[in-house]
Amino acid sequence: MNEKIPFLIDAHLDLSMNAMEWNRDLRIPIDELNRREEGMTDKPDRGKATITFEELRKGNIGLVVVTQIARYVEPGSPLPGWYSPEQAWAQTQGQLAWYKAMEADGHMRMICSREQLDAHIEEWEHRSDNQDNPIGYILSLEGADSIVDISYVEKAYQYGLRAIGPAHYGPGRYANGTDARGKLNDQGVALLREMDRLGMIMDATHLNDDAFWDALGRYQGAVWASHNNCRTFVDHNRQFSDDMIRALIERDAVIGVALDAWMMVPNWIRGQSTPISTNCNMEIMANNIDHICQLAGNTDHVAVGSDLDGAFGREQCPYDLETIADIQKVFPILRNRGYTAEDIDKIAHGNWLRFMRRAL
Repeated sequence: MNEKIPFLIDAHLDLSMNAMEWNRDLRIPIDELNRREEGMTDKPDRGKATITFEELRKGNIGLVVVTQIARYVEPGSPLPGWYSPEQAWAQTQGQLAWYKAMEADGHMRMICSREQLDAHIEEWEHRSDNQDNPIGYILSLEGADSIVDISYVEKAYQYGLRAIGPAHYGPGRYANGTDARGKLNDQGVALLREMDRLGMIMDATHLNDDAFWDALGRYQGAVWASHNNCRTFVDHNRQFSDDMIRALIERDAVIGVALDAWMMVPNWIRGQSTPISTNCNMEIMANNIDHICQLAGNTDHVAVGSDLDGAFGREQCPYDLETIADIQKVFPILRNRGYTAEDIDKIAHGNWLRFMRRAL
């Protein structure tokens, strides 16, 4: 793999949401993308994007887990979303069409099997210049609300969906997520049963504590947490407690550490706090990685799930990160803390690869 910087896998990026809802063309340079958004105020992160295909390649990020995402909400809900599951499903299908268009244009490559995974990794390993390489992607559904009924799970599996997070923010049709309470409902139990039958990956991210323990007790298949940080640093239900982290370690899960500032520093106030005022930097990412390693007693269960440009940009991520390529800055920090080259390779890509080869 790239001799200068580690090959990197990022297990949580909302690329199609950026393309379809933020109207961003990820094929252009990042400076041009942000210039196009000057003066726009419809989103808080306008002009502050960190991701394009060029920046992914600069960071030697050759494999990503990308989302489809469309929440169902009842009229009057304070959360953004769609007023019927069918509308939400249609939104995810538009997102899928964008991924397919990027495949046709040579920028992306869908990974659905272990054989495809190994062939893709070999291509990135044996080419010194990755600027023309397609970026491999595994498709995940963030929040199951768009699954109209259980029969749609297999439909989604057939077009390439390999992981599902049953919940997102608030109450969901199958499970309750961040800032909500309660275990899985009957449909959520049926959802996990069908995912188990198909051999899919369950993403424990965003499950509230009740639903987390319920789902972990029921699900028989592979479990990961694509983008989650540690509650010991930010005491909020969006983060995992040490007991939750230990339970995931016992399941041989991998946890992707995220770069959303409100998940990194305590008492973040949206629209007021800044990365500089809260001293939010890449050292904090290293702190979360290190905490998971200390709980595990090894470096086998932590990796990267940045969530960059997941409805936030440079205004709400570490101040020493300009683009997604700067995730690479965490590895010298870990090296200075005593992590070996082997440890860093595991965290950068090895842990996700081991998990994916087993689960796909």
